[in-house]
Amino acid sequence: MPTVIAILNQKGGSGKTTIATNLAHALKRDNYTVLLIDSDPQGSARDWNEASSGNIIPVVGLDRETLAKDLQAISQGYDWIVIDGAPQIAKLSAAAVKAADLVLIPVQPSPYDIWACADLVDIIAARREVTNGKPKAAFVISRAIKNTKLSGEINQALSDYGLPVLKAGTTQRVVYPTTAAEGLTVFSDPSSDAAREINTLKKEVLEVLKHGA
Repeated sequence: MPTVIAILNQKGGSGKTTIATNLAHALKRDNYTVLLIDSDPQGSARDWNEASSGNIIPVVGLDRETLAKDLQAISQGYDWIVIDGAPQIAKLSAAAVKAADLVLIPVQPSPYDIWACADLVDIIAARREVTNGKPKAAFVISRAIKNTKLSGEINQALSDYGLPVLKAGTTQRVVYPTTAAEGLTVFSDPSSDAAREINTLKKEVLEVLKHGA
């Protein structure tokens, strides 16, 4: 069975699709077989895939509450499945949590993003109560602006939720939206600072799955 990473936040604009597409590509570059699931009815990951004629990673749309069961039918042959979650639809988030081995919650350094995490954290906690602690879960700081006070304070604010905050994350860089618009990822330039950010995130994700955060 593949390892399933769900990237979820019920607030729109948190950086889910950016992290999902780039992390999936980072895993593929390590010679894994990777499937990207777009569980957002808006279809952002499918639009991204179409822009490059599907040349980077296979993307399948599964935006139904039967997500966990549907995955079983199509997951054979893959090492990893990355789910780009749906914002604002609690039942779809719950379906992705049910399917996941690890939930990553992208959060921008904004009080609104922090407050918006409460329902999702509750969904994860409820799932863990009936599955002996599965899935693992962690926050990922996305679109941080370096050297700002708010970026430093977010870790303390998120600590109230009782989930770890990964050391790795993404910063505000033009390359993320510009590559996305072309159906590409930051690995168009593997030596770029953005590519290093994603590779660092990938390594920490692998460590969390192996040993815990």
